[in-house]
Amino acid sequence: MKNPMDRQLEKQLSDRAVAIGREGNVAAFDELLVLLKSSSANARRLAASALGKLAWMGVDQAAAVAALGPVARSDPHAQTRQYAIRALKAYGAAAKDCLPDFRDMAVNPYEKYYIRRDAAAAVAFIEEALRVAAAAAQYRCQRCNSVLTAEEFARSQQAFQRPYCDRCFDEVFLSRRNFETQVELNKTIEARDGTVVQSAGERTIADWLTARGIAYRYDAKYRIIGEFQIRPDFYLPELDVYIEYWGLNTPQYKMSMYKKQVLYQQEGKRLISVYPADLPRLDTLLRTKLQLFGYHC
Repeated sequence: MKNPMDRQLEKQLSDRAVAIGREGNVAAFDELLVLLKSSSANARRLAASALGKLAWMGVDQAAAVAALGPVARSDPHAQTRQYAIRALKAYGAAAKDCLPDFRDMAVNPYEKYYIRRDAAAAVAFIEEALRVAAAAAQYRCQRCNSVLTAEEFARSQQAFQRPYCDRCFDEVFLSRRNFETQVELNKTIEARDGTVVQSAGERTIADWLTARGIAYRYDAKYRIIGEFQIRPDFYLPELDVYIEYWGLNTPQYKMSMYKKQVLYQQEGKRLISVYPADLPRLDTLLRTKLQLFGYHC
């Protein structure tokens, strides 16, 4: 059913949810709970994402879990459910009552692949958080080797998939934030649907996907293998396909490209690689590749 909300209002609500999460604005916690009930699926999805980012910042965890649970179980939009599941994972042991639902989702063949995958990841993380809290399992900081508290372990695992004490966490977080800021500053080219990308080649790909009504996420983080977390240029959630535009030719860039390609291959991910020389025949390339994955456009 088409969302009746005015597009401008929907964009305002969505942008507000993104801003709260990006700024870590704990004071706007109640505002996110309201946005989670919006008639806009995109606003609900982004509100869920922001609630996940605030999980370790001292918010009311019980209230967050109570609000996210119904969204994860029964929101009519699969991607909104996915983001709620990921957010609940961030609350660790506080989300223990969601475990039965997550276990069912993880093995339900009628669920989307990414719902099953993220539900299984949430089960593993929440169970581990419960084990750490119950058994006082000892973990050490990867950088300074100090013993971690359960809270430090959960916080660092959610943010980086690596164990850090609070002091080292803050140092790593600042370093990553500076990197994220530089990435955002490089996004200066606007695609047809309003997505701001880093190059003309990426804009061409984004416009091709938009013209064919193919949903995508641009430059989002996805945990691919173990402790590695990568940022695919494009992820097509409905097809579970990744598209990377390899637009540079420097030695350092090529090393990063090869490493990324190996990670995709080792994990068995569906990857479509696009190079600058491919842009004149992009339509043929993407049609051919997507047909291999069962999509006909």
